[in-house]
Amino acid sequence: MYNIQLMNKIAKIGTDNFDKAKYNVGEEMEEADAMLVRSADLHETEFPATLDCIARAGAGVNNIPLDKCADAGIVVFNTPGANANGVKEIVLAGLFLASRDIVGGIEWAKGLEGDADAAKKVEKGKSQFAGCEILGKTLGVIGLGAIGRLVANAADALGMTVVGCDPYLPDDVAAQLCPNVKKVASYDELYAVSDYVTLHIPATAETKGMFNKDVFAKMKDGVKLLNFSRDALVNTADLIDALNSGKIAKYVVDFPTADTIGVHANIIAIPHLGASTEESEDNCAVMAAKQTIDYLENGNIVNSVNYPKFVMDRAGANRICVLAKDADIGAIAAAVGKSVASGSATKGDYLYAVYDVEGEVSEEKTQEIAAVAGVIRVRAI
Repeated sequence: MYNIQLMNKIAKIGTDNFDKAKYNVGEEMEEADAMLVRSADLHETEFPATLDCIARAGAGVNNIPLDKCADAGIVVFNTPGANANGVKEIVLAGLFLASRDIVGGIEWAKGLEGDADAAKKVEKGKSQFAGCEILGKTLGVIGLGAIGRLVANAADALGMTVVGCDPYLPDDVAAQLCPNVKKVASYDELYAVSDYVTLHIPATAETKGMFNKDVFAKMKDGVKLLNFSRDALVNTADLIDALNSGKIAKYVVDFPTADTIGVHANIIAIPHLGASTEESEDNCAVMAAKQTIDYLENGNIVNSVNYPKFVMDRAGANRICVLAKDADIGAIAAAVGKSVASGSATKGDYLYAVYDVEGEVSEEKTQEIAAVAGVIRVRAI
């Protein structure tokens, strides 16, 4: 039996994928083989020695200590694309909120409750909340992955001029963009022409604070900035200065913090609702569960953020999976001995190797493989 620990509430449509004859699923597990998580912070979590993988029901993984997990032989999965449509739709809402003072108008209208002259006051006061239309405006999309690509195509359909920049965009993904979406080679080229800029890149050590005063200076005056990725991408102090000067007209953020809530009239803070739809939560839960099952039962790795992708059909009765760092693949193969099929893949310094064998894999054999320099973990399934 495999033990699956739920670190957050996971949609039942996802957990129903676990066969009750093979899996124990619950919130309390002393010796978990896998964890499913949404937003729970695992950085201070002491992982049991039995833990083989963590599946994040969502795209962002900044709540998981990736290096710590990799060095412990714990494969971390995410679910890219599963919540993309939900986020795309709220980004479109953000475009409209940034263009017209809908939020301010609604709040003002609430103050007319019980006023017999409300209708007249509405007609007289509505002009203070007037805005602009998005039709014909230019949207700059930074990052054209699962979400950015959908946003770009949708904005094109709404009549916007769309430019996108993604230095890491594969050709097959680029082919999914509408022909009207112009791909530019540099962010600077995008900043120079965009009336709106929307961020769709991960928060990493390299991108933290990437959007600062130097970048804002390259944007058009009165640009509207949308951040449905992560708060850490934007230097808050520089943002406030840019809002005060009018360089940035509106900032719509789905990751509000103490530094951005209530500090400026032109910040629209949404409480992390991007993927908070029934459909997104269901899609993420199902994908996370299926990836977990495939790894535990077959050793296949799909959508891992700390180990390489590896999928191989079974060719033998038993399978040996080896996770290593800075290891000699030849030494590992020698320790494994005879196999009917094998394969391997690397990601940075990390190696994942799989060997299908006919006979039973003894404890002595797994210990022999584990003794090879650089080997972190050996699984026999």
